[in-house]
Formats: sequence, C-alpha cells, structure tokens
Amino acid sequence: MIQANGISLRIGKRALFEDVHIKFTPGNCYGIIGANGAGKSTFLRILSGELEPTSGDVFITPGERLSFLQQDHFKYDAYPVIDTVILGNRRLYEIMKEKEALYAKEDFTDEDGIRASELEADFASMDGWTAESDAETLLNGLGVDSSLHTARMSELTGNDKVKVLLAQALFGNPDILLLDEPTNHLDLDAIAWLEEFLIDFENTVIVVSHDRYFLNKVCTHIADIDYARIQLYAGNYDFWYESSQLMIRQIKEANKKKEERIKELQEFIQRFSANASKSRQATSRKRALEKIQLEELKPSSRRYPYIDFKPNRSIGNEVLTVKDLSKTIDGVKVLDHISFMIGREDKVAFVGPNTLAVTTLFRILSGEIEPDEGDYKWGVTTTHAYFPKDNTKEFDCDDTIVEYLMPYSPEKDVTYVRGFMGRMLFSGDEGNKLVRVLSGGEKVRVLLSRMMIQGANVLLLDEPTSHLDMEAITALNNGLIKFPGVVLFTAQDHQFVQTVANRIMELTPGGLIDRKTTYDEYLASDELARKRMIMNFTAEEEPTGDEED
Repeated sequence: MIQANGISLRIGKRALFEDVHIKFTPGNCYGIIGANGAGKSTFLRILSGELEPTSGDVFITPGERLSFLQQDHFKYDAYPVIDTVILGNRRLYEIMKEKEALYAKEDFTDEDGIRASELEADFASMDGWTAESDAETLLNGLGVDSSLHTARMSELTGNDKVKVLLAQALFGNPDILLLDEPTNHLDLDAIAWLEEFLIDFENTVIVVSHDRYFLNKVCTHIADIDYARIQLYAGNYDFWYESSQLMIRQIKEANKKKEERIKELQEFIQRFSANASKSRQATSRKRALEKIQLEELKPSSRRYPYIDFKPNRSIGNEVLTVKDLSKTIDGVKVLDHISFMIGREDKVAFVGPNTLAVTTLFRILSGEIEPDEGDYKWGVTTTHAYFPKDNTKEFDCDDTIVEYLMPYSPEKDVTYVRGFMGRMLFSGDEGNKLVRVLSGGEKVRVLLSRMMIQGANVLLLDEPTSHLDMEAITALNNGLIKFPGVVLFTAQDHQFVQTVANRIMELTPGGLIDRKTTYDEYLASDELARKRMIMNFTAEEEPTGDEED
C-alpha cells in the first residue's frame, strides 16, 4: 500500500496540490488524469520519493518494493540490455554481481564460502535463477528483438530504449508500480501486450497516460487532478467522465433550485418586510435566506481546443497512386516495392511496429525526400498538409508563432491568423512567443493550426497525438472524424485509430497488408493472424542481407 498524507506542493505562488489525502491499495490500477501542467508527473515523482512536497508525507507499507519507470534514456548506456532490465530489482542485481566477483577469485577463502552461501540463499528467495529468462520474456513481449538482448543500451534506438526501461520497471513483480506515460513510443502491439500484463498484475499500479483506450482497459480507479486537489473515482476513464459530468450537472441543477428559492424569499421579504402582520414571516424568511449556500463550481484547469479542418476545394476521384516504392535508410531497406491506391473517402491508419517505414513513406509522399525506386502520383484536385513526427527542424528559427504561421495563410492578415491560434488556445501575447522555446504540446498545437490554415483536402499525420493532453487528443479525434477529405495517419492511441480509420495498412517483413475495415475488426481477423504467422516465419527462416547488417 502507498498513501499520500496531507500532500501540498507550491511552486512560487501557484498551488499544484493542496492537502491531498489518498490511498492506493493492492490489486488496483489507478489512472492519474488532468490537464497539461496540472501536476500528474509531479505527483508521481512525489510518490516515488524523487521530489519533496511543500508539506505532508508519503507512507509505504514497510518491506514493499516500489518501481518507477525511468525517464532518463541515457542513464544505462554502459549496461547490457538484460542487465538493465534486471536492475529493476537493484538488490537482486547487486547479489548477482557480488556472487560473480566471489566465484572469480583465485584465493577463495572460508569467509568467501560463508558469504557465497548467504548470497545464494538470498538469490534463490528472489527468484534469481529465472531472472534472465524473466527479463527476456518482458523484452519479447514488448517487441525488443532477441538479437538486441545482449547489446549495450548505447547501441539501441530511442524506441527500443523506451521498451527496455519499461521492462525494467515491470521486472521482478514490484509491490508498487509507478508508470509515467508508459505507452509513449510503443507500437500498438506492444501496448496491447502491456495492457494484458497490467490486467493480470496483482499488486498496486499507478499510471499517468493520455491514452483513453488504455485507461479504460487497465484502470480500476481514476484519480483526477483538478482545482488543486485530487478526486478519486471507482471505475475506468469512461466511468470517470460520465460521473464527473453528472456531478457538474447535479451541482448546476441544485444551484438553480437554490437560486429560484432565493429569488422567491427575496421577493417575499421585499414585499412584506414593512407589513406589521407579516413581519414575523419576513424575519423567518430572512433567516432561511441566510442559510442557503450556493455550491461553488470552480473553473476547471481543462481547456479544450477547437479543431476543424475545412478543405478549400473538393477532392476528385483520383487521389493517390503509389507504385513499387522502395527506400533504404542507413543501409536498411525500410520500404520494399510498396504499392497501393487511395480513394476519395479513405481514412487510412498505418499500424504495426515498423514506425520508421511509415515515417519514411510519409516523408516521400510529402515531397521531403525522394524514393530510391518506384513512383507516386497525387490527383490533380488534391492539396495536402503534412504533420511530421520529428518537428525539430520546423521550429529551428527565431520566428514568433504569428510570424511562423503567416506564410501559410491565404489572408495576409494577423487577425485572421490569430483566429486559428485562438482555437488552439494561444491567446493575447502568446502569439509573440518564439517557436523554438515552445513546449512539445505547444509545438503540436502550432502545427495543427498551420494545417487548419492551409485548408488541404488530404492530411498526412505522423504521430499527431504525441505531447497532447487528453482534451486536445479528443478535439483532434473529433476534428478528423468529421473532416470531409482524405486522411493518412499513424498514431499509438487505440481509440483514436478505431474511431477515425476506415482502412488499415500494415507494413510487415512480408509485404503490405491492406484491409478496408475498422481497427478492432482488423485485430480480430483470423486471416491477419495467419498472415502474420507466415510473414514472421519467412522473416526468421530467410534473413536478408539488411537484417545481417
């Protein structure tokens, strides 16, 4: 069990939390939600002991082990991957290393023998004999290729590092598991595996996530951070939403009835206060009026942007033809003779673990890079806007937000541009912020503003939900559902993919799987399972030269 007792945290004059009392018990998974800046990650750091609160304390049942998903992706660069995972239980790792050092000694003494015996007993009690196989099981489940298990962390890509650090947090059956955005940078298969792992996990889980489907799947409770306090709800994210909206409606209805009663009493008092025969009744009503208290509805920290993509022209029947596209990146062939056609009503989600292939395809289709082989052709009526996965180059300049957006606007009018900025929650002087100093979420909102201004009838979006809070994800989700044009996108948010896409494409080692269906139907398809089995078998049995590299 882990419990927060009277936790308050102030940053300058601003209170993130005020006198928070909350208990997290075994067998439950708690989702921490709230707007960006509400203090979700900060609260996890307080629970983990990394950050001291202004007042209050955190109590953990004596003897229980807490595991916290590490955010420093370079911390373990000197360690092998398997060792990094086992470091999730540092005491077990220290025992393993001390044992190795003892048995490597040439002058093994009686004292060493006694110490080795003690270590062996501790090692066995901590399931040390299965530590490496347990670590490999976690890595395989998260999609880290077995060829990387003995590599050093410094040799891994960013996405694989994230998966290893997640495996580290999950390793060794911790009593309390703290996860801050564990689905970030995971492909949808890895997220599905993590969902099942957490559903079966019998201890305490506290997780921060912006993935609504994930929260619905794994959470037994929701802890909502708003109004500088934390309110606990039983149930998953959807249940929280319905409960919170019901509570607001009930407060408004109760206040409305109170306001009607106040008006009624005030009218009586005003009418009869000077009447001697009614003075006693008027006095009684004054006392009744003084007792009526309206319940305060504080302004929520949640802010919903308004996302509405309106194409400047209708799209024709010929949208996009891709024929035999191939591309090699850093010696690896990521696209191998890919062909498909896009129709005017298609909203296509590109799914699967090969995120580099999808990013490369989008960069080619947007004109950013050229293919090595093959070609593609956009229809004459199409105009496209592109949301890149890596926006570093986009904002490597000294423009303000207004200056950055102006070149994309058909109306060279600052007021026109500021209208789109206002929709995306940039108001007043915020338009004068330099784009290079914006937060990750702010940069995404600027890019979405740009896409709305462009008025394209084809949208290419590579991981647009990254860095957005749940309110912005919901707004983007709704905006794409009602968008009348074509959408090609990839996202690691299950609900987002399920509700937007009417066609699914997956780039696999054996080729392109292309299905006109919803995402849930795609996952449930027996045909898909058979294809995957065949493709994985082929890839394992017939390694290419690129794989050997």
